[in-house]
Amino acid sequence: MLRAFVNAFKIPDLRKKLLFTFGIIAVYRLGAWIPIPGVDVQILRSAVGDGQAGALVGIINVFAGGALQQMAIFALGIMPYITASIIMQLLAVVIPKLEELKREGEQGRKKITQYTRYGTVALALLQSTGLVTLARNGTAFNAEVMPGAGTGTVIIAVLTLTAGTSLIMWLGELITARGVGNGMSLLIYVSIISQFPSQLEIVRVQNGWGWVWGVLAMGLVLTLAVVFVELGQRRIPVQYARRQVGRRSYGGQSTYIPLKVNQSGVIPVIFASSLMYLPPLGASLSGNPRMVELASRYFEQFDNPVAIGTFAALTIFFAYFYSAITFNPVEVADNMKRYGGFIPGIRPGRQTAEYLDKVLTRITLPGSLYLAAVAVLPFILLAVGGIGAFPLGGVSLLIMVGVGLQTMQQIESQLMQRNYEGFLR
Repeated sequence: MLRAFVNAFKIPDLRKKLLFTFGIIAVYRLGAWIPIPGVDVQILRSAVGDGQAGALVGIINVFAGGALQQMAIFALGIMPYITASIIMQLLAVVIPKLEELKREGEQGRKKITQYTRYGTVALALLQSTGLVTLARNGTAFNAEVMPGAGTGTVIIAVLTLTAGTSLIMWLGELITARGVGNGMSLLIYVSIISQFPSQLEIVRVQNGWGWVWGVLAMGLVLTLAVVFVELGQRRIPVQYARRQVGRRSYGGQSTYIPLKVNQSGVIPVIFASSLMYLPPLGASLSGNPRMVELASRYFEQFDNPVAIGTFAALTIFFAYFYSAITFNPVEVADNMKRYGGFIPGIRPGRQTAEYLDKVLTRITLPGSLYLAAVAVLPFILLAVGGIGAFPLGGVSLLIMVGVGLQTMQQIESQLMQRNYEGFLR
């Protein structure tokens, strides 16, 4: 692996892409330490250092690489873009116009990307307004970190956070276009990795070195399991009939449709995590003491059976839901029939669609259970061990392994084109 990394820097164009990617990542990490206007840094650091930051800071801070706890210009991270992308994928299923754009090829994808950018800015504006409001009244950090902030300061802070999200989106697109790997995924990966040392330090301070080594061992086992399942797929054989056009013969080839065990990726866990933070948010905004007490007891921390069970159930539900909207058996069957393809032993058309739907439903069951297990197992062990932080949570681990595999495969493909040995060989 070390030799493959050295070989990657021997190739001029690949070396240029790698250095460009590292430069963009450095700029991204710099923006996680520049606070927005109106924030009292001393009060903020005191609240975070004393552990007063509320649960609402949790998952967003992970995806923002710690920028939320700093109330930095990149505090929202890439979450608005992820949310906008997911919304566009869902809308493409129910809105015929967007579905037509998806089928138009490159021009259609550019148009959808433009809509996603507009949606990102709109969501960033909405989320930044909510974040500044919660930081101003002391809900987010259990301390007023923006004391005496007037209307003008609040507006500037909201616009700064929105501009920071737009800049992150642009940096991610630059990596995708001129660097190595998917830019947005790499920025999330870097954000999660950057929090790893500090979270391990929290485990050491609260529970000692024994639990640190236990957490690392557990992370290694979970990583191996995630790699094994993420690379697993069900290959459905497809045979194309031979066609004679003039003197030339077309078709007659055998291929397959790869259905991954985890067809939906990390999206179900992100959806479930986002919904789990709605009860504390709704209770804090309502001000109802009874609702605040219930939300605090069952959803403030993932250390009770209600929160863990709800999280697992939501993950399984969204795994089925997202797999159903991203893979259309009827469309796949129609495309196969149009080009003369068929599954051996299955008649083209409706029966092929029904067969694909049955296989997808069956393969989604172990995939959804796997996602739920990876997502809730750390929380179960944390509840037993009483650990206040876990560096390798379900969302973090799935993203780290998925992005790492994707990036290594892309670098390996470029190395193999030049007769170099790759990472995975």
